[in-house]
Amino acid sequence: MTLPETYTRAAFKAAGEGLVFEKVPMKLPGATEILVKVEACGVCHSDKFAQQNTFGAGFPRVPGHEIVGKVVAVGERATQWKVGDRVGTGFHGGSDLTCNQCKSGWPQMCANTDYNGITRDGGFAEYCLVRAEAAVNIPAEGDAAKFAPLLCAGSTVFSGLLHAKVPPGETVAIQGLGGLGHLAVQYARKMGYRVVAISRGTEKEAAAKKLGAHEYIDAKKGDVGQQLMALGGAKLALTTALDNDAFTPLVGGLGVDGKLLIITGMPGPITVDATTMIMRAISVQAWPVATPLDTEKTVTFSTLHDVECAVETFSFKDAQKAYDAMLAGTVRFRSVVTFD
Repeated sequence: MTLPETYTRAAFKAAGEGLVFEKVPMKLPGATEILVKVEACGVCHSDKFAQQNTFGAGFPRVPGHEIVGKVVAVGERATQWKVGDRVGTGFHGGSDLTCNQCKSGWPQMCANTDYNGITRDGGFAEYCLVRAEAAVNIPAEGDAAKFAPLLCAGSTVFSGLLHAKVPPGETVAIQGLGGLGHLAVQYARKMGYRVVAISRGTEKEAAAKKLGAHEYIDAKKGDVGQQLMALGGAKLALTTALDNDAFTPLVGGLGVDGKLLIITGMPGPITVDATTMIMRAISVQAWPVATPLDTEKTVTFSTLHDVECAVETFSFKDAQKAYDAMLAGTVRFRSVVTFD
């Protein structure tokens, strides 16, 4: 396959500044990398880490970590992939495979991990280098824009629910109905749970129930924990909001041996009532991004059970608009940049 000598990327060049479009020389994959011609890349709140240089990786930095595309070149040791494969990758951008975390089955928490679009260039570009161990299979058929958000937003909530090991038939509360929440409601319903969706405003109830929620709680109508207990309490409450203070009342809505599962949040503490936790044997657990294996399971489950992410697409030339819309919260439910 003949590759162009140059390609266009959109990169952050300085902290807090907007994307800069530029043509750069084509880079061929290293020994354990693959080169992907990008079809679509989701826009995630974590892309702010690239703009703000949160991890200290420096500039320029191409953001984007919900990447779907076709393999166009393969490194000599990336033997699990071949030219023409359709692949995806998420926030987890690679691991050393030798540290204790990797050996224990937690490569996404590797001591020397890479993050796509954060510590290595991501998918806001016509072509993207991907570490072979971080790539996953994507079905040959299907809309790349629909698959892209499953690689971070979808896989995070899916793997969190999966590893919580809550038996089917139990009540699971999903806090928030945004990009992550609308997927979490669908997954929880398809996994066989009684699903309670929690958001703000009566106008969201119809949408929540259309997604699969059995019950809806309007957080504007009073204490969320009390409303949840009035419905019998939950075995699991999963957070998808970015408001740490909103987590506190959820503990009051958990039943005996219930669990608060935190997959989102902002820097800073959360407050929980110790007496309530002790009296009901409640636990609080956080959950990171998914492993590549769980990410691939997410894509498979979504395909088999017709779980679909609602997206608004933007052409690559409008990548800044896509990013701004994500920050402003005006997209229902995920922004996705697409390529011709």
